[in-house]
Amino acid sequence: MKYFSTNNTELRYSFKEAVIKGLAPDKGLFFPVSIPKLSDAFFKNLPNLSLPEIGFEVAKHFVGDDISDANLREITEEVLNFPIPVVPVEEGISTLELFHGPTCAFKDVGARFMSRCLSAFAKKSQEDVTILVATSGDTGSAVANGFLGVEGVQVIILYPAGKVSKIQEQQLTTMGQNITALEVDGTFDDCQALVKTAFADKELNEKLNLTSANSINIARLLPQSFYYFYAWAQMQPTNKKLVFSVPSGNYGNLTGGLLAKQMGLPIHSFVAAANKNKVVPDYLASGKYEPKASVQTISNAMDVGTPSNFARMMEMYQDRHADVIKDVNGAWYTDEETEEAMLDVYNRTKYILDPHGAVAYLGLKKYLNVKDELGIFLETAHPAKFKDTVEAVLNTEIKIPDYLQECLGKKKLSFLISKEFNDFKAYLLKID
Repeated sequence: MKYFSTNNTELRYSFKEAVIKGLAPDKGLFFPVSIPKLSDAFFKNLPNLSLPEIGFEVAKHFVGDDISDANLREITEEVLNFPIPVVPVEEGISTLELFHGPTCAFKDVGARFMSRCLSAFAKKSQEDVTILVATSGDTGSAVANGFLGVEGVQVIILYPAGKVSKIQEQQLTTMGQNITALEVDGTFDDCQALVKTAFADKELNEKLNLTSANSINIARLLPQSFYYFYAWAQMQPTNKKLVFSVPSGNYGNLTGGLLAKQMGLPIHSFVAAANKNKVVPDYLASGKYEPKASVQTISNAMDVGTPSNFARMMEMYQDRHADVIKDVNGAWYTDEETEEAMLDVYNRTKYILDPHGAVAYLGLKKYLNVKDELGIFLETAHPAKFKDTVEAVLNTEIKIPDYLQECLGKKKLSFLISKEFNDFKAYLLKID
């Protein structure tokens, strides 16, 4: 499998090159030259496969010869070693719980897969790698956990000061070892811009072997297709159409689902569910894409005004708005509507939604036709990661998983920097 840049479809890179570079030299995102169509035999057998087996069968089409089948099986077995269940919530609606991994967020899947791929490449080349990652909440902790102690890899995490939850910040800033947290005086979009500008800086790239662990990295994105196959398998047998509602910020999670659909997975449609950062729902409604400065909400991991993976979505559909809206509906909700949904679902079912899952639930309810469709919304993070918000809304205590409880007891260590690139560059140039 070869990859090109979304800014230049004539360029060609291997999977290994795309993963190590993270971002193409022209600032484009890497995308496969062709999306493989999986066999009828695979789909017929899909309900009998484990999650690691599904991961292997899907990933092998994208990694080519850069990772052997034996090593790829080892990676998927090691990475996908926690449950990802479909849980019924109410009649016709279930949730895909993606928070049972080590950092209690869906990004454990992509971050752990990428870390094992990069580790395998680093061992072969014997070259150190510096990973830059911007986070609006969960990406940083998942990446930090996935790469903690990995030899030859230094991780720099950028997060917006005062705009992540307390538990999220503790996860980002208490790892130590090869993990460094930079607290940026700005928004997530500012953090993301710093990362992208660093990749285009000649001096930095001459000194540091830079790569990214955001969903701009193809090795973060591809594994996010695995659990759509697994969810579909768990819903069989059914003669109803499946609709997925995805809480969306940088749109890597939705792009993973769209990839699965284009590989042949019979998903009927998707809902791109957003908070007040609604540039993609606005595009779906109008056909015009107009990035805007992000605004802060209680579903902070979705506070993105310039979503990177929009470029990949457009590549899949060749910028044809009419084709996009055949597969994707858009919806957005205020904090007040999100809180109302959390309380309503809890009162009726006792199921506890986190703010992001609540947005996805609302989007699903808006579009689902319960007569001939089944709906699955993605719960992307454990409610305890937003303990203060959830407890205030539900007026009930949320039990904190042991891993998150450990983080709360550790000392925060971060470095405050401005949103100016020269300050960030100066910090990076000091790295030995």
